[in-house]
Amino acid sequence: MNQAQNIRWVNKVHFKFGELFSGPGGMALGAHLAADRVPGTELEHAWANDYDSSTVRTYLRNIPGASEESVIHGDVRELDIESLGAIDGFAFGFPCNDFSQVGEQRGTNGKFGPLYTYGVRVLNAHSPQWFVAENVGGLRSSNEGNAFTQILRDLSEAGAHGGYTLVPHLYKFEKYGLPQARHRIIIVGIRNDLDLEFKVPSTSPYEEVDNTVLTRLTVPPIRSDAPNNELTKQSAVVVERLKHIAPGQNAFNADLPPELQLNVKGARISQIYRRLDPAKPSYTITGSGGGGTHVYHWAEPRALTNRERARLQTFPDDFVFEGSKENVRKQIGMAVPVEGAQIVFEALFKTFSGIEYPTIAPNMQKAFDEAFKGD
Repeated sequence: MNQAQNIRWVNKVHFKFGELFSGPGGMALGAHLAADRVPGTELEHAWANDYDSSTVRTYLRNIPGASEESVIHGDVRELDIESLGAIDGFAFGFPCNDFSQVGEQRGTNGKFGPLYTYGVRVLNAHSPQWFVAENVGGLRSSNEGNAFTQILRDLSEAGAHGGYTLVPHLYKFEKYGLPQARHRIIIVGIRNDLDLEFKVPSTSPYEEVDNTVLTRLTVPPIRSDAPNNELTKQSAVVVERLKHIAPGQNAFNADLPPELQLNVKGARISQIYRRLDPAKPSYTITGSGGGGTHVYHWAEPRALTNRERARLQTFPDDFVFEGSKENVRKQIGMAVPVEGAQIVFEALFKTFSGIEYPTIAPNMQKAFDEAFKGD
């Protein structure tokens, strides 16, 4: 049977898609690109919400079907979740501030930790067929692991159709061909009454992908008039410091003369003035931080432009970010990388369409079993 015949017999599915904590649209764009690639799948934007006005404008500008009425700017804690339109699929990258290993890891005791419960409210109110939730790897250890356990239990028990079967997995995106060592927990849930089993997509199809910084930032070259490509002005001291830092080194392991060394006692943060290694994927692109955290070019003594950061987050060059330069930096650093989201959604949509794909075992089975011990 040829491919055309295979396509004819796949299950045709149409999903209305809702999103909380949408960010600029990394998750949404990845989902739309995935739907375009999976035969029989249609994805329709229903609604989205984010608290930052510039981020909302970015989403409106770039995501298919988004409108002033459907993309809601505001605090999720003031959102009338029950009145939102019906959806078949749902995504939420709930804020990671209190779970990140960089911070205090206050978990569900912090200001942002409890915000995952608004995703649970969406599941309870609208019972979508599936959901995709994303957070940092530090989620596993917050509150001595109790936060993750509680989140898994709450998600699994939500909805009006007997709950959801969950598949949590720590995705190391550089192993999926992305040009960045970005590790994120993604939880895929499918309603129990649908009797479908999501499986983690294998990394094997991406083993030969050239995901080095050099290739991703230079092939094809970024146009000089590309949007969000303004250079950051570097001070003379920073320029001189970077000239003494080799690709892959940072301000603490480079051989810097005394006058260029940082006067920071006890700090050895590896990403401070760290220059990219062009022969490897980038280190993690972040959305905030002061001097020395902007990600630095391997050959030129400067920070990356936002367009270059966006490429490492796998946003296409025609994806235009709205807002100030610093706000755009935040949007890019906080986003889910487009290609990473696309890989997960392709696997999910193939699950619903009845299309097989190469898989691997989930790597968080122990944490999952711990969450449901005694049930």
